[in-house]
Amino acid sequence: MGAVRVIIRFETPRDLEAIREVNIVAFEHHPFSHQTEHLIVEALRAADALDVSLVAEVDGEVMGHIAFSAAGIGDASSGWFLLGPVAVLPDHQGKGVGRALVETGLDALRSRGPAVASWSETPRSTLASDSDSTRASCGRASPTRTCFVS
Repeated sequence: MGAVRVIIRFETPRDLEAIREVNIVAFEHHPFSHQTEHLIVEALRAADALDVSLVAEVDGEVMGHIAFSAAGIGDASSGWFLLGPVAVLPDHQGKGVGRALVETGLDALRSRGPAVASWSETPRSTLASDSDSTRASCGRASPTRTCFVS
């Protein structure tokens, strides 16, 4: 069996229901989730606060999603971004899809100029630990990762 071609791209309006479903299914049995990740994404979108929102697609089907939003201080933009949630359908987890979403999202932030991205991990999370390149640029401090992406 050959390699599966995963396309990472920016979300479009036609992806919204699939993004909701991916977030629901990906976190359905996660022991540290309150199953609100889809609501977080929808609230960020409604507030026009999704700075980068990417999907992972295989054969035209959305099977992963990641969101980045700006972290402001008061009324000022800080150049800091928050990552999350990141969701991958269970059948595609552990295959580098989450890592590809993170790295592509960080590249999108880099293209905008100096920035810092930060996220928290649950004890079972392997987002950053999957990737030597992400580990090298973001460090191994746990449970919060800070990644300088300038």
